[in-house]
Amino acid sequence: MDAIASTATFDVEIPDWLQECLSATSDSSDKPVPDEVALIARAFEFGYDLHRGQYRASGEPYIAHPIAVAGLLRDLGGNSTMIAAGFLHDVVEDTDVTLEQLESRFGIEVGHLVEGVTKLSKFNFSSKTERQAENFRRMFLAMAKDIRVIVVKLADRLHNMRTLQHLKPEKQRSIALETREIFAPLANRLGIGSLKWELEDLAFKYLEPEAYREMQQLVAERRQDREERLANISQILRERLDEAGIKCFDLSSRPKHLYSIYQKMQRQQKGFHEIYDLAAMRIIVETKEECYRSLAIVHDAFRPIPGRFKDYIGLPKPNRYQSLHTGVMGSHGRPIEVQIRTLEMHHIAEYGIAAHWKYKEAGNSNTKLTTDDEKFTWLRQLLEWQHDLKDAQEYIDSVKDNLFDDDVYVFTPKGDVMVLSRGATPVDFAYRIHTEVGHRCTGVRINAQWRVLDTPLKNGDIVEIITQKNARPSLDWLNFAATPSARNRIRQWYKRFNREENIERGRDLLEKELGKNGFESLLKSEPMQSVARRCNYHSVEDLLAALGYGEVTLNLVVKRLRDLVKTTQPIETEETIEETIASLAPSSKIPLSSNITKSEPIIGVEGLMHRIAGCCNPVPGEPIIGVVTRLHGISIHRQGCANVENVQGDRIVPVSWNQTNSNNGRPQTYPVNVQIEAIDRVGVFKDVLSRLCDQNINVRKAQVKTQQGKPAIIDLCIDIQDYDQLEQSFIRIKKMSDILHLRRVSEMGEC
Repeated sequence: MDAIASTATFDVEIPDWLQECLSATSDSSDKPVPDEVALIARAFEFGYDLHRGQYRASGEPYIAHPIAVAGLLRDLGGNSTMIAAGFLHDVVEDTDVTLEQLESRFGIEVGHLVEGVTKLSKFNFSSKTERQAENFRRMFLAMAKDIRVIVVKLADRLHNMRTLQHLKPEKQRSIALETREIFAPLANRLGIGSLKWELEDLAFKYLEPEAYREMQQLVAERRQDREERLANISQILRERLDEAGIKCFDLSSRPKHLYSIYQKMQRQQKGFHEIYDLAAMRIIVETKEECYRSLAIVHDAFRPIPGRFKDYIGLPKPNRYQSLHTGVMGSHGRPIEVQIRTLEMHHIAEYGIAAHWKYKEAGNSNTKLTTDDEKFTWLRQLLEWQHDLKDAQEYIDSVKDNLFDDDVYVFTPKGDVMVLSRGATPVDFAYRIHTEVGHRCTGVRINAQWRVLDTPLKNGDIVEIITQKNARPSLDWLNFAATPSARNRIRQWYKRFNREENIERGRDLLEKELGKNGFESLLKSEPMQSVARRCNYHSVEDLLAALGYGEVTLNLVVKRLRDLVKTTQPIETEETIEETIASLAPSSKIPLSSNITKSEPIIGVEGLMHRIAGCCNPVPGEPIIGVVTRLHGISIHRQGCANVENVQGDRIVPVSWNQTNSNNGRPQTYPVNVQIEAIDRVGVFKDVLSRLCDQNINVRKAQVKTQQGKPAIIDLCIDIQDYDQLEQSFIRIKKMSDILHLRRVSEMGEC
């Protein structure tokens, strides 16, 4: 590709910093060009050439967008690699260039950043629940590999938000909602305040345009009065600081952001005229010691407001934010917030993790951050939840709670600081210390006072967990434990504690499906060991336990066993095992005769009185058998139903489902009785019904039984079209982490 740096004009405005890079590379003198400058120039030239002829919705050349993104990354302190990725972040998606070609030209690091941003651009966070959960999982994995990926994506999103007016209204709302729910909280978690506030205000503009315009007008109307008051306060404080010999790098005021003011009005149910601290005064000094001296001067000059002081220097926020915040009554009788910090703290407050690049220590060239850094504890937590929380909706809720929620800072008796999510209780604190501490927790002392375990923790609490060796967690804890990790560990303990019972239940389910002959030998056989491994369990006992508490379905186990037998030679030679394996083969079905009508659901009972047996309630797709009865004609049972084990052969009628049954275009449904054993918590029944509703499954009857300290028993009768629909509904319900066991039942017990 020919260089274009020396061309006289471009069809887009070139910022001064980029013009300097291009001029340096096109200089005909022998002066060497730094590698960083050369990389930036080459990346721009490459992107400019590839995007030539492409235009944005605004009508401007497309290259204007990569230039803006690269400029934002430069302002955040990104190095040449990040800036180059800013120029190139869309070329793989929008042109014919491959990642391999990109890496060969610009290096592996640039290629990886572009690849990560390209993958993020394909995510649709407003999609259905399971797809949205998968998008979150992939995004956090990309961030874990290199956190700079999300910084490039945030810069990309900010420029898109700045130019959102050129899109259709429905697209504007969709992008704005995604920005407010996902990207603004991510910017906050990464500590990049300069991006967070602007993303929130821009999203506010498109999601609630009337409220946005109203806030703009109200703030503008009081601007002159506010500026006069702040100028007076600023002069008083500057004189006091000079007298104390404190060097002040900056003493300025700024109005609070529109969305921040609006949120406060909504949260406190107040009108605009009732919100007094619409602006904040910022004091930037040289040292931490001068921060505290400046605080004393502020409190001496103006009366402090009780309860409005926060020390984020001694207790920094998880995103590394540090500052002293205090509220005082100004000279005009109006409250004002004063923030005091050092220059380094200010840089971190504005640029967050990007301050690692913009203001890194001299000689430290490492600009790649990973989840090994202490500042990314929250990201490691989100990665852990990917394994702990299997239910998509619960995972999404946990992610959003973690991104949005404020944190609470509490202390161990030894003085160590623990950061928990807002609303956390001593149970969450105990599990954060160690899983065994949580399991053995029996009581708590907060600030040397005995408290109950569901007490919400507050900033500054000193928490002492009381444990006993033989104690065990209570199911009631799930009603108030606030963190997903604590709730999941309680559930896992409950499943392990009932392991023997779950194993026995799994054995019974499998034995009823396969028969008793040779069953014990089958469990010890190599095919069964292989099935356990294929289902991701270490042993057959683990598989049976999972089958018992509903983590794996009976149909899946039998299918894996059947597939294994079909594709391999029998490893065991005992006749009983071979007979059992043979019994796994699907039953032969009666061929469809030409005179069978399409509306008849069952083949083999044409013209005869028949009914579906209420004991096992078979559904289309399951092997069935007909039994002649005295009063009700032919009763249709599931093959293997306990009620037909001793029926004589002359009463057996071969039947099968009619696969072409159309029922005049309306799907026929069949009643199925289901019993669910779930951890008793508020809303669990509603969550089960919502999953059935998502599949358009009607619930005929429902009954819930609860008992203190024991699982809830939910009995349902649901209308099912076929076995595939039943299996899918079981899979969706079993993904709920509160579900301990799920089975079909009958009037005479399990079938």
